Amino acid sequence: MIGIMRHGRTDWNIVHKIQGRTDIPLNKEGIDSAREAREKVLACNFDVCYVSPLKRARQTAQIVTEGTDLVPVIDERLEELGFGDFEGMEGAFGKPQHPLYKFFFDTEHYEAKCGAESVEELMARVESFYNDVLKALIEEGKNVLIVAHGALNAALITFLMGNSVKDFWAYGQSNCSVFKFYPEDLERTKAENSPTYVTKKEP
Repeated sequence: MIGIMRHGRTDWNIVHKIQGRTDIPLNKEGIDSAREAREKVLACNFDVCYVSPLKRARQTAQIVTEGTDLVPVIDERLEELGFGDFEGMEGAFGKPQHPLYKFFFDTEHYEAKCGAESVEELMARVESFYNDVLKALIEEGKNVLIVAHGALNAALITFLMGNSVKDFWAYGQSNCSVFKFYPEDLERTKAENSPTYVTKKEP
């Protein structure tokens, strides 16, 4: 089974600043939310945990695995999508003229500019992680917890479900929510396949 968890809230999440690879820590709400999610996450009996190198994801992973034998393993490929010069900006969700608006509302037509990473590059990272790490663990029957970010997780879910980039945000996650997939889910057609919430923290 694969569990895909988004990190807890940060101060930038609250004001809708673009974080990307800017290394923002969890705020108190984010820490508390991770603690609240911990029991449900651990009830899934994960065998291994992989985590983004960014602080907000590492803190979340440390909280939910505290007191267990799980040691979060950092994988650089789980880092959030880089937004280049646009990191720290606000207004991407409410202004169609914003340079990142298309990424969130028309992903297949988004064009990366000003040092931002493209969706194609993000999907390539996800595929590499799957081929090098995740595939073998699934075949071994391991339960894998992945703690990362909104866009990274959306890309991973898109890849696992075999969806097109057009449906990139079909299963967007709020902070500290967790989706889980079973191996048999990955064999189903796109129309039949749907991840299941373990826990969902509303914004």
